[in-house]
Amino acid sequence: MAQRGGFAGKRCFITGAASGIGRATALKLAAEGAELYLTDRDADGLAATVDDARALGATVAEHRALDISDFDAVADFAADIHTAHPAMDVVMNIAGVSAWGTVDQLTHQHWRSMIDINLMGPIHVIEEFLPPMVAAGRGGHLVNVSSAAGLVALPWHSAYSASKYGLRGLSEVLRFDLARHRIGVSVVVPGAVKTGLVQTVQIAGVDREDPRVQKWVDRFAGHAVSPEKAADKILAGVRKNRFLIYTSADIRALYAFKRVAWWPYSVAMRQVNVLFTRALRPSR
Repeated sequence: MAQRGGFAGKRCFITGAASGIGRATALKLAAEGAELYLTDRDADGLAATVDDARALGATVAEHRALDISDFDAVADFAADIHTAHPAMDVVMNIAGVSAWGTVDQLTHQHWRSMIDINLMGPIHVIEEFLPPMVAAGRGGHLVNVSSAAGLVALPWHSAYSASKYGLRGLSEVLRFDLARHRIGVSVVVPGAVKTGLVQTVQIAGVDREDPRVQKWVDRFAGHAVSPEKAADKILAGVRKNRFLIYTSADIRALYAFKRVAWWPYSVAMRQVNVLFTRALRPSR
């Protein structure tokens, strides 16, 4: 079974803990008395989260700056953790990057980084942390952060969606594969969240400094929820063993629209694509 009560005393492994949803979730868990195991490729940001979690009275048993796309780095960290500590109770794949663009503008590196970090990164963590959880026989929970772009066809998101649809798909399979071990699986599908990702997302072939482009980015950010609210939604969803965890009602409604009204959804998405393209390719 998934975690039904609080997280006090639970060993929680979190990627992307230096900022955004990862940091907010780590600090929420710290306040609940969880034992934390944290990683991020941003060493300074990770150190700040560790300090803040400890200031809340939490135990940060292990932390290490690494890139989850590097399998050997993940495997080494996992080996060190499992040598000194029991298996995790909760594993949260939160780290991720984003790049938008049309197929004629996306480079091979854009495609490669989306798959390496957003899909293979979580797979590396799953490979190294889930088998010990299964062997321990205590149950637990796996959380994978996908995206609204893992549910619906957002414009210019082909590379990003390739990684996020993949993460949702493997989460659905693991939901059933791991049920007999009492390990719950949740996939988080955020829409806009007020994190650095919104302001730093790569948009292939587009000048991010163009004021008209920035206006639309700011408008998108204006609808974003806070990382803290997203973290609250995640922890509430884990407690209830939800499969899909929404951080905002708009994404839940859009996904329902897609499932029950495919033709109107298709027409609407074509129009959204036209508007998106006009907004991000302003005339000069």
